[in-house]
Amino acid sequence: MNAADYQPPRLLRNPHLQSVLASSGVRRLLFRRRLSLLERGATEHVLDCGDGVRLLGLHTPQRTLATARGLVVLLHGWEGSVQSSYVLHTGSRLLADGYDVFRLNFRDHGATHALNRELFHSCRLDEVVGAVAAVARMFPERALAIVGFSLGGNFALRVALRAPDAGIPLSYALAVCPAISPSDAMDAIEQAPWFYEAYFLRKWRRSLLLKQRAFPQPPLFAPADMRGNLRELTRALVLRHTGFESIEAYFDGYSIAGDRLAAMRVPTTILTSVDDPIIPVAEFRALTLPPCVELDIAPAGGHCGFIRSLALNSWTEDYIADRMHSHLPAEGGDSLI
Repeated sequence: MNAADYQPPRLLRNPHLQSVLASSGVRRLLFRRRLSLLERGATEHVLDCGDGVRLLGLHTPQRTLATARGLVVLLHGWEGSVQSSYVLHTGSRLLADGYDVFRLNFRDHGATHALNRELFHSCRLDEVVGAVAAVARMFPERALAIVGFSLGGNFALRVALRAPDAGIPLSYALAVCPAISPSDAMDAIEQAPWFYEAYFLRKWRRSLLLKQRAFPQPPLFAPADMRGNLRELTRALVLRHTGFESIEAYFDGYSIAGDRLAAMRVPTTILTSVDDPIIPVAEFRALTLPPCVELDIAPAGGHCGFIRSLALNSWTEDYIADRMHSHLPAEGGDSLI
């Protein structure tokens, strides 16, 4: 299975429609029975990620096969969570295919604002590496893979870069529409239809209010900061709550553009689409990648969409399951679907 195989029906070819449907609650309602298997079997874990940082995740073990095929860690996008529609759908498919699933919340995502005093930002890579290392220690008998979406895809790739030196036995990484150059992604959001920036701002402001309630003092932002646009609020975050002296330095801190993935040693797949309205495809084509990294560019799909039918099924789930079968040792028998 390759990205070139993906062909959406005519009514679903609009990249903005694809992008919106990816995280739509409608998909969760349509498939709630299937998703409930993932949710019912989940156990909550608060992980010690080092330096006093705690992150929350949900582990769903394989209950049908005697031995799971492996363990897949799922990373959501910015202002998503372990309850995001695309995470639930992917986790449910992997569970049905014989894998254990661990869904990880980033700091201040989901209902985790009270776990850590300091705010989330995208350069907090150490704690995510620490979380994946903790998961690996908890389940050492499982072949380990990681899958991330959007910003989560960016984190997944950076975790994979660090994994060998961090002692994480990571067998495979897959990133769906990962953020490559944060500066270019900000430009793309500002040039895209208005509802993208409005969506991110609404969710981020709500998250910041929840954080402020968890830690009332000192004030996180001035009222004027909270009224700013996405770039202005990001600049305020950088200057108030990170060690970076400028928004440009902050963006560079989690960029994976150019040759920054050239040292990758973990087998990896990067999936994106030509028409992603948030992460320009030119950024992917400009990457310098080693032989162990597969870059797969679909002719359509929007940002993390890849909806394949009017029933709102996602082709991405098939793609991820196919790649897992190829890259993780098959310890548990044949696929269940």
